[in-house]
Amino acid sequence: MDVFSKLVAGFIALILMMLYPLYQSTVRHDNQIQTVVHQTVTEFVDAVRTKGYISPEMYLQFNKKLGETGNVYDVTLEHMHKKYNPVYSDPANPATFQNSFDTYYEGHYTEEIMKVLFPETNIPAENDSRKYKLALNDFITVSVKNKNRTMSTIMQDFILVGNSGDVPKIFMNYGGMVLNEDY
Repeated sequence: MDVFSKLVAGFIALILMMLYPLYQSTVRHDNQIQTVVHQTVTEFVDAVRTKGYISPEMYLQFNKKLGETGNVYDVTLEHMHKKYNPVYSDPANPATFQNSFDTYYEGHYTEEIMKVLFPETNIPAENDSRKYKLALNDFITVSVKNKNRTMSTIMQDFILVGNSGDVPKIFMNYGGMVLNEDY
């Protein structure tokens, strides 16, 4: 029985002295990556809000900075375009205009935006037709989450003898109103 307790004590000491500090190191690394992702997404969204468009070069540079973290990300773009509809008491009769407008937002999402930035034709990247243009007072939102398992997730699963699944460890959601139309 004495040998068994020494083995258990040795195993616990190994975990406390080796694995836990290694796990904490990987958690700090993920926190640093989260900071880089936060900064990258913020810079990209603020540039889009200030310029009023997304160019292929801007998007590729954004993805390059994300890729430098060593993780694979799922990037989601959402553009909410502000629309106005005049209010009529009888929509068939233009003379019944009520001197007011209904305001609503029309959503444009990643797939549609990518078709403008990267069309199937061989248009040069500098061509204005490849810029995805937004209007003043529109909203742009970018969401980024990791698709791969980070090292801290792997270590946590090893220590806890479990599987945390595909829960993203690095996540960033940022957006705002378009402030300018600089195209």
